[in-house]
Amino acid sequence: MRKVSGLLLATERRAITGLAGLYATRMLGLFMVLPVLALYADDLAGATPLLVGLALGVYGLTQALLQIPFGLLSDRLGRKPVIAAGLALFLLGSVVAAGADTIGGVILGRCLQGSGAVAAAIMALLADQTREQVRTAAMATIGLSIGVAFAVAMVLGPWLAAGVGLAGVFWFTAGLALLGMVVLWKLVPPAPRRVRHRDVGMDRDQLRGILSSSELWRMDASIFALHLVLMAIFVAVPFRLVEAGIAVERHGLTYLSIMLLAFLVMVPLVIIAEKRRRMKAMCLSAITAITLSLFGLAGLGDGFPALFGWLLLFFVAFNLLEATLPSMLSKLAPAGAKGTAMGVYSTSQFLGAFLGGVLGGALVQQWGLPAVFIGCGLLGLAWLAVMAGMAPPRHLTSEVVALDGNEQDDALDTLMARFADVAGVEDVLVVPEERLAYLKVDRQRLDEQALARVTGSGNHHSGA
Repeated sequence: MRKVSGLLLATERRAITGLAGLYATRMLGLFMVLPVLALYADDLAGATPLLVGLALGVYGLTQALLQIPFGLLSDRLGRKPVIAAGLALFLLGSVVAAGADTIGGVILGRCLQGSGAVAAAIMALLADQTREQVRTAAMATIGLSIGVAFAVAMVLGPWLAAGVGLAGVFWFTAGLALLGMVVLWKLVPPAPRRVRHRDVGMDRDQLRGILSSSELWRMDASIFALHLVLMAIFVAVPFRLVEAGIAVERHGLTYLSIMLLAFLVMVPLVIIAEKRRRMKAMCLSAITAITLSLFGLAGLGDGFPALFGWLLLFFVAFNLLEATLPSMLSKLAPAGAKGTAMGVYSTSQFLGAFLGGVLGGALVQQWGLPAVFIGCGLLGLAWLAVMAGMAPPRHLTSEVVALDGNEQDDALDTLMARFADVAGVEDVLVVPEERLAYLKVDRQRLDEQALARVTGSGNHHSGA
């Protein structure tokens, strides 16, 4: 077994920077219409609240249906060609939506945008480009880039729409797709040999176990509900801002203020959740805060200060869950199954976005703006009840041990038992064909010396 450095190589830094930028520009393009589409839909022939909601969320349906096929195609055809094809579909969808003068055309464009479902392929390429001991940090960088993209989209979308209209927003997203292609071919290093990565890729043999886990199911239900609520309320939130006297061209400044404050409040809460092992309590508190904010938005009657306060509470809780749910998922997933668990989780997220758009539009069309917030608030109560029954996640850390090619197959068969005998090792999966061992360990109980004896030279490294 070999000892490996945790320092980033130059090629790894280049790959992480390029792929994080690529992921961020793509998500920026998908999110930018969220705060503006409902406001500008009156200019589209045939627009109704239901169809506006469908236009907002339909990208999630094509994302959910196609992300796994795109990932499998990247295994066979190569990462970069498949990612480039996905960006081309995103570009085509942006152009279709930009040129549309009907709501049907925008829905078609959003479908095409979502059909470029390259998230799994990007993460697989990231895994190809990085060693096991730095991959967790690399994936965290991607996660951070998504959060930044969402915040920027909430600010940039209203400013662009006020200046160049809804079509201009879609033309801008088309430009982002072109920029993504340049980043892919010029900044991301040449793709190395493609291999399987259980920390990012789907393993069909593990799927049944993941789907049957009640605790993982709760994580999937949570991300589903979170993005359902997010997409649903943005059929109504822009109109709440107008009702509160905020001019459309100033919506971006309002969102900027809310996002900055929400981030400042959220960061210490994440630290408390992780360091003090209060993950379940923080999760339940965030769901409670979201539910309260939704009912508050439904009964809004005190003008802008109340609206600002409820939206701030919502986004503090939203950002907190966006940061803590993946961490909880990583702690709950069996050794070597994080990639499969994350694939189901991501599919749940996209389905939630799709159904949220449809539900939000239907509620507005049938009963008006308050119905969206009341309906989502009732969902929040059900969500809270589901999560209240979960056990607090054990504070386990993922470890990946890289094995040399010198071990005999019969020796590899005994490694699982040897790892399992180490105090603090709670779960282990040895994969001889990958020359890797995946561990879940309790840091407070881990016998580092015993683990070092098994690994030979202390060559393990920790993950999320």
